[in-house]
Amino acid sequence: MGITIHDVTQDNEEEILRLSVAESQTNFIETTEQCLEEAKECAYYKPVGLYVDNKLVGFAMYGRFPDEQEQSRVWLDRFLIDANYQGMGFGKMMLQALIDKLVEKYSCPKIYLSIYEDNHSAIYLYQKFGFQFNGEFDVNNEKVMVKNI
Repeated sequence: MGITIHDVTQDNEEEILRLSVAESQTNFIETTEQCLEEAKECAYYKPVGLYVDNKLVGFAMYGRFPDEQEQSRVWLDRFLIDANYQGMGFGKMMLQALIDKLVEKYSCPKIYLSIYEDNHSAIYLYQKFGFQFNGEFDVNNEKVMVKNI
């Protein structure tokens, strides 16, 4: 199975915009349209399409963001698998591929993400990959999780 991660470009933007999560997940993550708008406003964001055998199955947005201590943090800021492809193991495959990509791209010692505390399925997935709550909250009052590399 070929897993690839591609930048969002004019060639795939329309397809990216058609991605959506299951109805029960819509309160947990922004739409891809909202994500792409944020990426236009903030140069730190890197939006990407997630592909299995050249078929778009998901979306992610990540980046290296400066923090108050003049250092930076690598964030996996958005991650979703389209509702049509959920429950097929793509979430696990893509999360591992994203972790590998972030470590390779940024040589980072840690990866951060934030999550609503009632998003139990996602928390379970992230914990299986070594993410743990660090006691922080982000600007949207989501709990911050971190994975030590």
